[in-house]
Amino acid sequence: MIISLECTWLKEEIMPGFGERLTRLRKATGLTQTELGEKVGLSQRMVAYYEKDEAQPPGPMLIDLANALETTVDELLGKTNPKEPLTNPKEARFLKRLKRIQELPPQDRRAILKVLDALLAQHENRQSA
Repeated sequence: MIISLECTWLKEEIMPGFGERLTRLRKATGLTQTELGEKVGLSQRMVAYYEKDEAQPPGPMLIDLANALETTVDELLGKTNPKEPLTNPKEARFLKRLKRIQELPPQDRRAILKVLDALLAQHENRQSA
C-alpha cells in the first residue's frame, strides 16, 4: 500500500500581487528586467519569473530589490500604499539617461549638448515653416 501525503507547509506561499508591484516599480524607475537583474545579481529570466508571480525572491533579496527600485520592502510586499511615481516609465528612462550623461567628461557632455541643440533647432524650424 502506497500512502501519498501532501506537505502543504513545504510549499512556498506566493504573496498575491507581488509580480505586478515589482513590474510597476521597475518600470517607474526606468529599468529593464536585465538592468534590474544586474543591480541585484539576478538574471533577466529570474526577474521575469518573479514578475509573473511564479515565485518570490528570498527575504534578503527583497532588500536589494527595494534599494534598486528606490522604494521600501513594505511597498514591494504591498504592506504600504504605493507612493505616487514622480514620472511615468518613459520619463524615468529619459531621466536615467540624463543622469548617465552628467557622469560623462565635460568634453563629451558639450558634444552631446551641441547635437541636442542642433536637433531642437531643426525641429523648431520645421514647426515655424
